[in-house]
Amino acid sequence: MEGAVRLDVLVLGVGNVLLRDEGLGVHAIRRLAERYRLPESVTVVDGGTSGLDLLDLIAGREQLIIVDAVAHDGPPETMIRMVDGEIPAFLQTKISPHQLGLSDLLAVLQLTGDAPSRITLFGLQPADMGLGLDLSAPLSARVDALVEAVASELSALGCDLQDMRALDTTDAD
Repeated sequence: MEGAVRLDVLVLGVGNVLLRDEGLGVHAIRRLAERYRLPESVTVVDGGTSGLDLLDLIAGREQLIIVDAVAHDGPPETMIRMVDGEIPAFLQTKISPHQLGLSDLLAVLQLTGDAPSRITLFGLQPADMGLGLDLSAPLSARVDALVEAVASELSALGCDLQDMRALDTTDAD
């Protein structure tokens, strides 16, 4: 369609799923992909604990949305949203080794001129970073709210999301 703007959005979930709440980003983007039918302009990726390995995937994107466990001053399960210049300051306080890689990755993208036009970081304050495959109860209770915040961000960018839950209820008849 002529005159339409086609966004190029990458939703990147990062974290270590072996360390309970540290795996939040990966759990959240999986739920996002299950819950919503996303347009072709949106790519959802499990970045795990990768750092510079993601360089080619992120380089030149218009929009990057990162979902991660975010250590800040709030109580466990507090949601946070940061945009562009706020993110490097956050990454100076690392809660896990993958954030060092993410910090380096964003720095390299800036230096090479390949950084996305806009970067948004969503996360929840972790409650438990111990060994385990499941999120802690406080984060588990808030992961749906985090997914909805990311979905709202995508909608605000002009992405047409279809809620699969709504389709499931209409198909049940």
